[in-house]
Amino acid sequence: MAHSSSKFEVVKSDAEWRRILTPEEYEVLRKEGTERAFTGAYWNDHKHALYRCAGCGLVLFRSDDKFDSGTGWPSFVRPATPESVATRDDGDRTEVHCPRCGGHLGHMFHDGPPPTGLRYCIDSAALKQEVIK
Repeated sequence: MAHSSSKFEVVKSDAEWRRILTPEEYEVLRKEGTERAFTGAYWNDHKHALYRCAGCGLVLFRSDDKFDSGTGWPSFVRPATPESVATRDDGDRTEVHCPRCGGHLGHMFHDGPPPTGLRYCIDSAALKQEVIK
């Protein structure tokens, strides 16, 4: 289950989250679920865009930092800003969460390409794409 909500700027009851999120968004963001590989909307999307948290709208990632990891999930070498995501070590890997609402976004691995060597493997269901013209 996601973190205690008292430390986040955006706080909603479970009923409120269920009302505003789709069932898939709720499962990923609030229950730390994972969509199946190669099924999400953005894993193979190449639009010039910002990627926002589906829960609260915070800008998390930019398409300029997106790459094809071959994993079936949208992958990024870095967040939009260092403050755009929060991380927490869960033993085997590092969980990635929205710092504003606490929503679970995916995981970070140390097997990404240059310049960071990081791979932020993010569920499409946790994201809303804002295409930049």
